[in-house]
Amino acid sequence: MKSLLNKLSTSIQPEMIEFNRTFKTSLNSEVKLINTVIGYISRKKGKQLRPRLCLLSAKMCGEITPLTYKAAALIEMIHVATLIHDDVVDEADLRRGWPSVNRIWKNKISILVGDFMFSKALSNMITLRNFDALEILSSTAERLSQGEILQIEKALKKEMTEGIYYRMVRDKTASLFSASCQIGAITTNASVEQQKAMAIFGEKLGIAFQIRDDLFDIMGTVDAIGKPIGFDVKKNMLTLPLIHIFETVGNNQKKSIQRKLKQYASWKDILSIRKLVKKHGGIDYATQQMERISNEAMDALNIFPDSEYKDALIDAVKFNLGRES
Repeated sequence: MKSLLNKLSTSIQPEMIEFNRTFKTSLNSEVKLINTVIGYISRKKGKQLRPRLCLLSAKMCGEITPLTYKAAALIEMIHVATLIHDDVVDEADLRRGWPSVNRIWKNKISILVGDFMFSKALSNMITLRNFDALEILSSTAERLSQGEILQIEKALKKEMTEGIYYRMVRDKTASLFSASCQIGAITTNASVEQQKAMAIFGEKLGIAFQIRDDLFDIMGTVDAIGKPIGFDVKKNMLTLPLIHIFETVGNNQKKSIQRKLKQYASWKDILSIRKLVKKHGGIDYATQQMERISNEAMDALNIFPDSEYKDALIDAVKFNLGRES
């Protein structure tokens, strides 16, 4: 699967180099501590999937412009800032297998550095000088927070349904995927039809991406995903496999599972929940939904002629289906 991820960048290798240069330059600060923390984050870049999608979308619709690099950089800023804040909220000690920022520099510095990245993204938005792009990005920033708060609210009240789950995922995960693809198209003056197709592709891929993460949370390992398995279960966050079995098991069994979904669920509880989810088809159901939505993502690209960039975007969908982290 790693080779498939590398394949995504084959057609945009020079562009990824330029993106990383723009990203680094955009975040430079006169404050040494900020540069130290950002330098630490940059050493463990992750997949950089969102800027890759932005660049590939632009390439498929036309030619990359300086605005494309700026857009890709600010999208990654927003993404990394949300990860830093998420780790504070979740009290997470690991991110991508490394100690999280809040574990090293504590919560106060983590929140402030995340805020710094958001403010840098805001100043970069102005340089795009495109009203449509600004509207999409400002809406996305709002949706990211809204989705996270909705998840916490429904988890606390144990009111998460499949319908609410998809609404939450569209906001907290898929909105930034969608913005990455749509804005990539916008920076090349793509047609309205092309922009819409890219927005749909990005949203569908983002939903499938979140479902894949849900499956990791139940079935993954800390070595593979870089954080403890059952993490969202321990935090009482109901993922799609769990939501599905709640709608299929009897009331007594549902209450039994809910009793185990407490703030500090034991390892024994996590294993018990894992077995129940598997037994009652939660894993199979979530996998089927991920595959269905992934096919819908690829269908959105049908309006575009065949090209190496279209192939790379399809490979992004396939990468998500088979990724192990």
